[in-house]
Amino acid sequence: MNVRRTSLISALARAAALSLVAALVILPLLATFLGGFKTVGELRTSPFSLPVSWNFDFYGKILNDGVFWTFLGNSLVVSLSSVFLTLLCSSMAAYVFAQIKFFGSGSLQSYLLLGMMFPFATAIVPLFLQVRDIGLLDNPLGVILPQTAFSMAFAIVLFRSFFRQLPKELFEAAYVDGCGYIGFFFRFTLPLSTPILATVGTFAFVQSWNNYLLPLIILNDRARYTWPLGIMQFRGEFLVEWNMILAFVSLTIAPALVFFLITQKYIVAGLTRGSVKG
Repeated sequence: MNVRRTSLISALARAAALSLVAALVILPLLATFLGGFKTVGELRTSPFSLPVSWNFDFYGKILNDGVFWTFLGNSLVVSLSSVFLTLLCSSMAAYVFAQIKFFGSGSLQSYLLLGMMFPFATAIVPLFLQVRDIGLLDNPLGVILPQTAFSMAFAIVLFRSFFRQLPKELFEAAYVDGCGYIGFFFRFTLPLSTPILATVGTFAFVQSWNNYLLPLIILNDRARYTWPLGIMQFRGEFLVEWNMILAFVSLTIAPALVFFLITQKYIVAGLTRGSVKG
């Protein structure tokens, strides 16, 4: 009886803690979304309540504005390109570290993982100079390539842990049939790695989608702005119209939320399977 009571109390405490964390995450998002339907007066008096009258004009005005779609399209191009390059390069590097033994592999892994020790902002000045010297200022590639480079260290850690769980007997059987390392990687490893591909892809997408500092120093042309730069410019145009600003923020974070919802069932599987062994 005491054991059952203790178990019930523990379950209730865990549920209460998780509900509190969920509320801290959901309530600001919900208030932002509802704020796009309210007048400025309602936002000041009752920012967290439901709108007295649902006003769709603010969302409609933004959706009918071509500038919004330009910012959104630029962000999608940069983010999806960064995700593709991160998945391709980091998975191939992690596959080599996980499946092939060669001299200096440990030192090379340590060198690559040093990128996780330094914040992105510490390299912003030399990064700007390097991008300028190779002629990629005001070019989406000037944002895509550095984002890919800074995402690879964490991605390699996840991929390597996952690839080490794949049965070696599978590769031995494929090798007997004449399949080499490259063929095995594309024919067997990647198709079996859907959970970790979704996990790494989600992290890379969200990181790229929310990146503000790098596009700020690389992009000067307004037509190439991503949405974080666009929201700052939008805020300057509608400084006192917070309902417009909240509607703009809600619409621009929607793709990241949709991407996460689509891949969420793979994320836990990828993280947990990759953490079973070293």
